[in-house]
Amino acid sequence: MKKVFALLLALAMSLSLAACGGTGSGSGSGSSAAGSGSASSSGESGGKVYNVCNLVNGNLGDKSFFDSAESGLAELKAAGRIEYKTIEMGGTDEDQPSWLSTLYEVSESGEYDLIVCGTYQMPEYLDEVAAQYPDQKYLIYDSESSQPNVVNINYKQNDMGYLVGVFAANMTTDTNLEKINEDAVIGFVGGVDSPVINDFLYGFILGAQSVNADVKVDTRYTNDYVDTAIAKEYGLSMINDNKCDIIWGVAGNAGNGAAEAALESGKAWFIGVDSDQELTLSSDLAAITLTSGLKNIGNSLVWFFDQWDAGEDLFGQNILLGIAEGGVGIVTDKNFATYASDDTKAAVQAAQDGILAGEITVPTAIGDTSGAVADLREAVRP
Repeated sequence: MKKVFALLLALAMSLSLAACGGTGSGSGSGSSAAGSGSASSSGESGGKVYNVCNLVNGNLGDKSFFDSAESGLAELKAAGRIEYKTIEMGGTDEDQPSWLSTLYEVSESGEYDLIVCGTYQMPEYLDEVAAQYPDQKYLIYDSESSQPNVVNINYKQNDMGYLVGVFAANMTTDTNLEKINEDAVIGFVGGVDSPVINDFLYGFILGAQSVNADVKVDTRYTNDYVDTAIAKEYGLSMINDNKCDIIWGVAGNAGNGAAEAALESGKAWFIGVDSDQELTLSSDLAAITLTSGLKNIGNSLVWFFDQWDAGEDLFGQNILLGIAEGGVGIVTDKNFATYASDDTKAAVQAAQDGILAGEITVPTAIGDTSGAVADLREAVRP
């Protein structure tokens, strides 16, 4: 069993973690982008310059995980800390057989200090290849491998959920805003009823309750991550039957069906997840997206290299990054800046400050066997 490495070391965060814009070019399956080349022995600061291969099981230009990872690597390259090559493997069903062969190819080459990949689709391939190349180092983000030569970077979605819950609970009673009714009812459309999804939910409910102890949260699960139709059906029911006026979609692409419900009804707002969905949704859906909870992949890669350069051996461990490490957060520009009141903005900032200071500890659904999450979920149903 890998240890959960709960690193909340504020002193490790003296770096600037502002994500850069994606710089990769090319969109075709199997194309390469960014700063390829052999690593030199030392960088501008006198430390080692690592040679990195970034495998994208999709394409750059997603304005989400892949672009975020690319921006973190580009920041590291600009600082003279790495050289890297990005290989876009394509994301269609037809592309998937190449994911395994590409992993084998770059591992067999022996030229990379670190091979990076990510998302829930890659662990099976990575487990197979990493076992065959025990001297090769790998990093996977937003997922987990079982191999000792892989560092697993994951994110404190419970902390993110708390911030989103504070925001939603403040907004749901701000009747100065169009579409907001007087009832304190918010919604959560999750993917599968699982510990990871319920980790978002746990923080969401507790954050909302910190604002209003009587808030109601309508929780539904799509049981997959692609079916927008069922999420839309659930969203319309939440809005029309229970007067829900803000819905957080935490179900991958399926969750966007809740945004469609909010738009169609004209009576609710949407909150995105993982990436800034105001940048990825169509313009009409982006217009009713108040904010998004963020997993900052690029920041986490910079964080990892800081630890590696400091002599930390994190391979074989599952690293959980929260607000302090820049791993999670909430979008605070665009619609958030436009529609949130000064009191709401202050409440979100206070929640973030409280987590950073250790004054607020958000429990996790990961590993919880007490049934606390399920009990809380049922207690707050409208």
